[in-house]
Amino acid sequence: MGTDYVHGYTPAETRRLTDQAQTLADLLHGGTNYAPGSRVLEAGCGVGAQTVQLITRSPGIDLVSVDISEESLTQAKARVAAIAPDVTVEWRLADLHALPDELFDHVFLCFVLEHVPDPHETLTRLRQHLKPGGTITVIEGDHESAFFHPRSEHAQAVINCLIDLQAEAGGDSLIGRRLQPLLADAGYDDVHTHPCTVYADETLPHLVDGFTRKTFIAMVESVRDRAIAAGLRTPTEWAAGIRDLEKAAESGGTFHYTFFKAVGRR
Repeated sequence: MGTDYVHGYTPAETRRLTDQAQTLADLLHGGTNYAPGSRVLEAGCGVGAQTVQLITRSPGIDLVSVDISEESLTQAKARVAAIAPDVTVEWRLADLHALPDELFDHVFLCFVLEHVPDPHETLTRLRQHLKPGGTITVIEGDHESAFFHPRSEHAQAVINCLIDLQAEAGGDSLIGRRLQPLLADAGYDDVHTHPCTVYADETLPHLVDGFTRKTFIAMVESVRDRAIAAGLRTPTEWAAGIRDLEKAAESGGTFHYTFFKAVGRR
């Protein structure tokens, strides 16, 4: 499959993914529960931030978690072992386009399609691993759904750097809005998609800290060096944009973002 993970495999990115998963657990995983004994494929488990949610919200499932990064899998194993030492997860280092010929009751992907060059092909191949009647659940964001107060062209410019760099790497950070047609075109039936909106202001300090600061701003910051090296922003322009974006997390600031969650059936 091959991907260029634009955010990088760094300790800071691991922390960001952890903060994101914990802050948004109920928003993104609400309603996703698999029956005990169900065989579930987590396609693209990364550092295991979402794996923890799967095993705690659906105890007793037979979970296979796959990722293309050996380093991420090592972190995922350690994370799950620390939180749920009695839970067995089958970990696999593999490309999602080259999985063994086997079937699952359910497939789960969270923040994976945005990084792959051909999401239609990925979804088509994953459909081949679903039992008839089995479900796929896909969660993705859409960076153009981010709006904030105080409004700032400098802040918007650094967000646009992330969008542009992810596109250059072969991904699509706006893919959330495309989930329904992507799943339908890949052959899934009964596709239902709904928005999962995050809104944060000073009356919601846990979201200001967990999402505005530690998830979204941290995500934008992860591409700083790439953006400057590509000539998209100077160091001074980048710093000004981040300063303005941080005002959304201060008193009087507000921040809004929308994720999309889609479920389809084979």
